Amino acid sequence: MSALEIQNIRKAYGEVETLKGIDIALESGEFLVLLGSSGCGKSTLLNIIAGLADATSGDVRIGNRSVLGVHPKDRDIAMVFQSYALYPNLTVHRNIGFGLEMRKVPAEERNTAVRDAARLLQIEGLLDRKPGQLSGGQRQRVAIGRALVRKPEVFLFDEPLSNLDAKLRMEMRTELKRLHQMLKTTVVYVTHDQIEAMTLATRIAVMKDGRIEQLGTPAEIYDRPATLYVATFVGAPPMNLLKATAVDGSLRIDGTDCLVALPTGLAAKPAEGQSMILGIRPETLRVDGSGSSIAVRCDVAELTGPELVVTAFAGEQRLMASLPPRTLLSAGQELRLVFDPEAVHLFDPETGLRCR
Repeated sequence: MSALEIQNIRKAYGEVETLKGIDIALESGEFLVLLGSSGCGKSTLLNIIAGLADATSGDVRIGNRSVLGVHPKDRDIAMVFQSYALYPNLTVHRNIGFGLEMRKVPAEERNTAVRDAARLLQIEGLLDRKPGQLSGGQRQRVAIGRALVRKPEVFLFDEPLSNLDAKLRMEMRTELKRLHQMLKTTVVYVTHDQIEAMTLATRIAVMKDGRIEQLGTPAEIYDRPATLYVATFVGAPPMNLLKATAVDGSLRIDGTDCLVALPTGLAAKPAEGQSMILGIRPETLRVDGSGSSIAVRCDVAELTGPELVVTAFAGEQRLMASLPPRTLLSAGQELRLVFDPEAVHLFDPETGLRCR
């Protein structure tokens, strides 16, 4: 029995269809991240699960029970929003326990639940403070604690870390990961941040224009992107996509002398002269070693600390490489970058789909 099942969900506003048939089944304890750019439909889908929006068609089932038409408070879900939505006049203790108070849970049971949540979130010393006395990270912990005490079947998170600075965001990612490992509750988490998706999820649904482009584990999404959109959306720096042409059983990168052997195991080899899109992850490019090599001209080199991100041109095509931080390069310098032909990804330029 799935903890959460989304069956052919569609949502339309007049003639504009924002969700175009979403199907997902989550087992108990899974952490699903809905990943995509603004306007792809991920928050709309989350609101339909929560009962804050109505689907045009389809079904949502929680614990093998259809919840369409069921009031949000009766769906056995808890939601954490992008804004903390705390009551400024109430203490942290009362903010966390407010939902239980409204449900007339006995005071002793309520206090125990609040203290347990505060201990898990490491905010025990803040229970007597008010939200105005807290940092952004502490307020987000309080918002999570308010959801935690509900002990729901499914947790819903709508971009909960987007208001935090980079350091706090990283700390809260770790806290959320730790909490999920301890509680093993089913989670649906919306974000446009691929780092959050890769680090938190057990499965990722990459969304575009109201559809799921690919549903899989973080490793599957990263190692075998199903479409050009997924290939460029997941990965930092993003995958290089180079135009290439099939020549004598190999691929020649357009505008260069680089011939790349076709990866083994292709279901069908491209026809002679066929145009292809060849994907190369920046981190698979090296300045030495064995494999295929491509002549490039360095344009910009940016030291991030752990790596040197190089923007270069292969003929007229732009590419990026993640190189060791002490690599010495200057603008205009010419060099050859080496890569393993088995590490490349092939896509059909007409359909945008990965070549199987």
